[in-house]
Amino acid sequence: MGAVSALADVVVAPFSLIMAVAAPLFDSQVVLPRRLYPAPLVDIHQWFTVAFGHYLVADPPPFFLGLVWLDLAFLWPVCVANLYGILTRRRWSAATSLMAGVYMLTYLSAILGDMFGSGKATPRLLQLYVPFIVFAVTAVLRGLCSCSVPFTAVTSAASAQKKKA
Repeated sequence: MGAVSALADVVVAPFSLIMAVAAPLFDSQVVLPRRLYPAPLVDIHQWFTVAFGHYLVADPPPFFLGLVWLDLAFLWPVCVANLYGILTRRRWSAATSLMAGVYMLTYLSAILGDMFGSGKATPRLLQLYVPFIVFAVTAVLRGLCSCSVPFTAVTSAASAQKKKA
């Protein structure tokens, strides 16, 4: 079980880092004025939009703007906490992984639903989202498997710690 958990951490931690960095630096450019950002960040964002044909970023519909605000208000702090929890081996990181994974699956269902429904998505753009699906599923499984420790094991470990103190 420890090897599977370590493998899940190898997948979830880098993606939490990516989301922790990308949300304030790049995703926020969709909803905030570009003048707030240094020119190199704006250039990278514009390159990304063109290179991947990301029509939702180029001309964001209202639902996408709402998802970006939700990214900034919810996913960003959860990913920061998740990364910290994984790196410091906190027990509660299972909960933050579960939250990030469920959020990402919900986010992706809306995004991919629009992409498939509109027929505007390029194959390259769809391929961009495959790693995020892997991250989301892995994060959910990490959260569920880590939380499935029997209650008796948790209470006996807690009582053993109390006896030592």
